[in-house]
Amino acid sequence: SIDTATPAKFYYNFAPAHTTYPTKKVTPDEVSPVTLGDNLTSNRRTINKYFVPDVLETCQLSMGLTELAPGNFWNTMPCHTHERRMEVYFYFNMDDDACVFHMMGQPQETRHIVMHNEQAVISPSWSIHS
Repeated sequence: SIDTATPAKFYYNFAPAHTTYPTKKVTPDEVSPVTLGDNLTSNRRTINKYFVPDVLETCQLSMGLTELAPGNFWNTMPCHTHERRMEVYFYFNMDDDACVFHMMGQPQETRHIVMHNEQAVISPSWSIHS
């Protein structure tokens, strides 16, 4: 880090692999942002897909960065599940007094987890996420 008062921080995302691919650094310039949602439903967001077949060869890991538009607060709406995959949400660049109510659980019995800056939560395949 250039400044010890504000050290560099890294988020590692990994999964077991059954195939070997070359190591590649993916930069924001290589990502094609997709904007979804609507301000009327408070879910306007831009998804930056970093680990997807068009950008990076990978055998089973996908990763993106979702940025909410100002004044919006739903990341995924409507809430949904995935039959074959889990998702990890890592919240960062949040103000010290900010929090996110991450909704999850079985569709008929949901729960919420209060998330703060630099915290992660795993959403299993059977769990809704919103």
